[in-house]
Amino acid sequence: MNAARTNSLPQNRLASLDILRGFDLFMLVFFQPVFVAFARHWKDVPVFSFLLNQFEHAEWVGFTAWDMVMPLFLFMVGAAMPFSFEKYKSNPDKSAIYKKIIRRFIILFILGAIVQGNLLSLDPLGVRIYTNTLQAIAVGYVISAILLLHLSIRWQIITTAGLLIGYWAFLTFLGDFTPDGNFAEIVDEKILGRFRDGVTYDENGVWHFADWYHYTWVVSSMVFGVTTMLGVFSGQIMKYGTDRLKNSKLLFIIGLSLLLGGWLLSFQTPIIKHIWSASMTLWSGGWCFLLMAVFYFFIDYKGRSKGVNWLKYYGMNSIVAYFLGEVINFRSAAHSLLWGLEKYTGDYYQAILTFANFLILFFILRLMYNLRVFVKI
Repeated sequence: MNAARTNSLPQNRLASLDILRGFDLFMLVFFQPVFVAFARHWKDVPVFSFLLNQFEHAEWVGFTAWDMVMPLFLFMVGAAMPFSFEKYKSNPDKSAIYKKIIRRFIILFILGAIVQGNLLSLDPLGVRIYTNTLQAIAVGYVISAILLLHLSIRWQIITTAGLLIGYWAFLTFLGDFTPDGNFAEIVDEKILGRFRDGVTYDENGVWHFADWYHYTWVVSSMVFGVTTMLGVFSGQIMKYGTDRLKNSKLLFIIGLSLLLGGWLLSFQTPIIKHIWSASMTLWSGGWCFLLMAVFYFFIDYKGRSKGVNWLKYYGMNSIVAYFLGEVINFRSAAHSLLWGLEKYTGDYYQAILTFANFLILFFILRLMYNLRVFVKI
């Protein structure tokens, strides 16, 4: 991991990639926590009740706006890969790029373990091996890198479809779609065991799987790769398509087709984000393509980025934004300055601290952007 400092941004960089990625991170590490902190006080108002539900994960079957954040993160990683891998594809010696791939995989996996895997607890029994978005990105990145480097676009599509169909077959024929009976859950319990997230210990030191945790990772890695590859395909359209208007239309058509496919498949395979079901993969991929089409059309084709360029603060330091937003708590600094407001703001004081916490992060990212400091992995 290194922090690169440049005097200017690359001229061939698509602004829509950074802005859409920034939009995703802004929703994750600013808008959602701040909005929920304030809106919970107005939950009896129908519009806020509806929005609060949209900013929570679906309990099991179903899909909310908040369920889009992680798939879009993986998708955007893939969308940037055709641009960053171009100089390596024609080189028969792949040792340099594979060193980069392995290094990035290890760093992302360690960062994921710090964010959500209790790595800093220094307690082996408390560590969770595979349980975080950054680790899913690491796996999706490796799968996509191998396909991108060694296969033609035609075979990339065929292999990606094979991964999706294979995952669909596992879940369809080797289990059911209940929280405890699906194949991905069974495999996670067998392989990860007590190092799976959600494990609890009783007073006798005996560990148990928690009833409330049903996110899956090991077999679901297949579709983490699919989602990242969908991003790769969108990136290839934007990189190699010479007509940006036609590119926008193609992205839009593919998005609608994936949504239709996800909806049709949902009659047999429910849309379940917890286990990244095949229908959810198509459904979320469709929304990712539509968002990419809209951002690409207005920003890179129409040249209309006024008012949204600040999202690059998040998009061009996305890993920093995610890591600081999830790990570092700036509320103590905010409380040391704002504690006098508590007696006047009552129940809203904690919401104000939440706002201040993520506002500090915003200014850190803004400063890094203005200094042209971009952390690369």
